[in-house]
Amino acid sequence: MYNGVLRYKDLHVYQLEHPTQVIEWTSGKTVCVAGCTESKNEILELRLPLKLFADENKGLCAERDFKVVHGGFAEGPIRCLRHVPGTRCVVTSDGRSADLEVWELGGDDSDVIRRTGSVKRRSRVSEGGSRIAARLWSQPQILHGALTSDIQLTELTSGQTLYQLETDTADPLSSLQFVNDSVFLAGCSKGNIYVADTRTSSAPQISPPPASGKSALWWTDTSAGPDPSSCRVIRLSSSGEAVVSDLRNPRGAVSRARLDVQTRCSSLDDVRLSWAPALDDCVAVSGFSGAVQIYNTSVWRTELQEAQPLFEHRGHVVSSRQSDVPLVTYHVWHPDRLRTLLSAASDGSVHVWDWVDSSALD
Repeated sequence: MYNGVLRYKDLHVYQLEHPTQVIEWTSGKTVCVAGCTESKNEILELRLPLKLFADENKGLCAERDFKVVHGGFAEGPIRCLRHVPGTRCVVTSDGRSADLEVWELGGDDSDVIRRTGSVKRRSRVSEGGSRIAARLWSQPQILHGALTSDIQLTELTSGQTLYQLETDTADPLSSLQFVNDSVFLAGCSKGNIYVADTRTSSAPQISPPPASGKSALWWTDTSAGPDPSSCRVIRLSSSGEAVVSDLRNPRGAVSRARLDVQTRCSSLDDVRLSWAPALDDCVAVSGFSGAVQIYNTSVWRTELQEAQPLFEHRGHVVSSRQSDVPLVTYHVWHPDRLRTLLSAASDGSVHVWDWVDSSALD
């Protein structure tokens, strides 16, 4: 790590008591993390090092470390966590049951994160944890489900079910996200994607993966855009094949590539795939190893090709004190800063790093 320090504009390290599978932004400078072990776990809101946000005279910045600003305890693991925009509320899933937990992060008058309620899922399905997407409406609402057959939109204040996806299939979900205020995309472990509108009861648009051959698992992410027609979808298989599609024609392939990853994962929760929100054409991939890889999809073509990462963060492996190589358990891009990411690993380490694009310096 130290020999490659010039590859980073910033790099800060924090150590949790237990590993985490969730990192969720609660503001531009704070994140929420939580333990995922089977016993009692901490749920924390951390403020990132202020040095990270100093544009000039970083060496004069007094605070260079993470700081716990709010904290609490969960009785079991937390494997999915979503912040409701515009509120101090987060919703979590333990990865084992159908129900969700609702938490209040606290404010200036309290440093305690408190459990304030739950969301009961009406479906009989209880295997696996829910995927969660949140939006700010007249009242806070969350979209949630573990399978395509039990996706529903729930108003948090009243607990009322506002929408249910009409489908006969029961595919396990790998992702669930809003494309805009009403349209959402559900990515399935088999590679199918469902696009639906919560304003109508019409059947969803279903698109199989355009890649050739079969794979055990698929992960999906959708880029942000002013409207659904400008969004792109990326799907990644457990064999390392990535396919980029236009949301207007998700059955087709705009480009594809075989990534330089170790194809050994066996769980939907192992891998994280995400578009950069503020950097065109870049995606981050983690969970196959102890590294987070950044790929530039603008150089991919329609025919399958081998792709090398634009950048690779191996800091968790280099800094680990464990004999076993730690695996990256989660990563997330900063919502505004071009090349800033947070990543967590199985040894409990959390890194925030701002990487340098060396290709732009050539």
